[in-house]
Amino acid sequence: MRADAQRNAEKLRAAAAELFQERGLKVPLKEIARRAGVSHGTLYNLFGTREALIDEVVAGLAADRLGAAAEHALSFEDAGKGFAYYVQRVCELQATDPAVADVVSGRFPAAECLMAICGQAQDAATRIIERARLAGAIRPDFTGEDLLLFFGTSALLARAVAGTAPDAWRRQVAFLLDGVRTEAAHGPLPYAPPAPQQIPDVMSRLAGTP
Repeated sequence: MRADAQRNAEKLRAAAAELFQERGLKVPLKEIARRAGVSHGTLYNLFGTREALIDEVVAGLAADRLGAAAEHALSFEDAGKGFAYYVQRVCELQATDPAVADVVSGRFPAAECLMAICGQAQDAATRIIERARLAGAIRPDFTGEDLLLFFGTSALLARAVAGTAPDAWRRQVAFLLDGVRTEAAHGPLPYAPPAPQQIPDVMSRLAGTP
């Protein structure tokens, strides 16, 4: 890559990182190019697609943040407290970083690196849930699919209240954590969660089609 192209690529990565974190991964590419001070065509020539730019700019940061949340949750000796920490931390990341909210939703399936990170995050969440269930800290019928749906609705709420009551999502997290405690269960729920293969479509619809 020529020196001028390298400089433009760095400008675009920096602009994309800023705008993705400010407004989420759906921000118009023209705005990224404008902030970087280059043409729209330059962006396409250097990166080709939105998904390629997302993979370069967001994937590593998302992996670090979500991975750190899961690692810390699994380090708790008390599995129930580890589960509670993980739910609160992921919801906090979604509320403060729209890009992370989009990552959790899995709304860009063509971004291969990003989807791999989504898969890793889901695997970690499953371990955290199973650990808490085995410890008797949460009700036995709570699943990874239930948690993903909660993350999807929590992200919507955080976005809706950001300008008026930015901490309102925390109350909903508290309700969830209180409701999934083992002692809160009064028998099995009459409804099953969506099947794992249905979750990507449900999460995409919650987040809005790219």
